Amino acid sequence: MAVNVTILAAGKGTRLGMPDPKPLTKLHDGRSIMQQQIENVRSVFGTKARILVVVGFRFYRVVESFPDVVYLYNDEFDTTNTSKSLLRALGAHPKGGVLWLNGDVVFDPQVLERLRPHIDADESVVAVNTAKVSDEEVKYRVDDDGYISELSKQVVGGLGEAVGINYVASSDRKALRKRLAQVDDQDYFEGGMELAIHQDGARFRPVDISDVFAVEVDFPEDLDRANEGIDSGLLPS
Repeated sequence: MAVNVTILAAGKGTRLGMPDPKPLTKLHDGRSIMQQQIENVRSVFGTKARILVVVGFRFYRVVESFPDVVYLYNDEFDTTNTSKSLLRALGAHPKGGVLWLNGDVVFDPQVLERLRPHIDADESVVAVNTAKVSDEEVKYRVDDDGYISELSKQVVGGLGEAVGINYVASSDRKALRKRLAQVDDQDYFEGGMELAIHQDGARFRPVDISDVFAVEVDFPEDLDRANEGIDSGLLPS
């Protein structure tokens, strides 16, 4: 079965202080963040992965670096957030569920292996880290059935953090598109996911990947953590 995959790479990434798009940031093993993402996707899903990259800021630099994937240009990258980039991607993919990654996540391919049974079953999931809960990160809570009920940076008493790797099932995709279109331009895609959960009954299951290496690179110290993982062998290169 083919797997629709989106990498969200339209933003400027100004907090990291790099001149190029953040997904092109080099790691200690010589790969860029996006290179290791694409290699991880290919290593798990092989040629069945249909990779679509949403670009914006200095898009030509990304396209030059990876000419063998499909691109979608967000011409409003400087005035919108990940909710609108994901909205565009969901409208561009063929039918079926969609796996999407924030373009700044450095991770072990075992994360995708952990999600794969749910993807094969076409079940909406969110990869989460329950080992830490930072105030500035997207946090979550669950309902009595174990599905996500709250998902945002404002969650109080969160059970863990979302790591920026998610899958929406084909049955939930229409609702997510509808709600992504409704949220504010500056909202993250989690805002659309929460609305789809509350208004449409979408069911996202949290999948704990705390024992597998994954770092979302927002700040220089996050990049340091990613490189420490490479240097120590926690992250295969």
